[in-house]
Amino acid sequence: MSRMMMISAAVAAVGVGAWFLTSPGGQTPVADPFGAANAQEAEDLDTSSIVEMSLGNPDAPVTVIEYASYTCPHCATFHQGPFKQLKADYIDSGKINFVYREVFFDRYGLWGSMIARCAGTPQSFFGISGILYEKQSEWARAGDPAAIVDELRKIGLLAGLDAETMEACLQDGEKARTLVAWYQENAEADGIDSTPSFVIDGRKYSNMSYGEMAELIDAAAE
Repeated sequence: MSRMMMISAAVAAVGVGAWFLTSPGGQTPVADPFGAANAQEAEDLDTSSIVEMSLGNPDAPVTVIEYASYTCPHCATFHQGPFKQLKADYIDSGKINFVYREVFFDRYGLWGSMIARCAGTPQSFFGISGILYEKQSEWARAGDPAAIVDELRKIGLLAGLDAETMEACLQDGEKARTLVAWYQENAEADGIDSTPSFVIDGRKYSNMSYGEMAELIDAAAE
């Protein structure tokens, strides 16, 4: 995703006033902060309330931060291949601290994040994230917004979320607005202009092969 598209998404979300989508079937509304502007509200949001989702060893000498969007095809490719290698070689062995940060180009990726974060634990988050990437072509292209939300609900149920808890998460407008503000802060701080992007030992890199990533991690650990 290009820098211009990222800027457009951020501009659309400045202030993140909320409106809600209700599906034709009469299901509960879904928080959607994109499209309305209220700059003062954005400034008042407490982004410190957003939990960093991480795996591996928090005390490892190297931290790898991934910036990705649930609707980004290249991100799905990374998670279906290289990420599994990274997890086996570096995360599960405790060699690195891996942090995942969502990027929101559109409301669909935001809704996916709200489902992924619903249970509140890293284990659940990364499990649901894996399903979102595995089934990206199904839910992200399901049709109109209501159809996409219905597919996300199915993923939530498949992951073990109960319907009541999931609906509460999807209706949480303040959480949605805070997530967008959090994404903007992170993207600006690390100069993120495409997805997936990686910050390895404090330096930013664009998408790369697993071999190149492994070399960078090994060099940073020396």
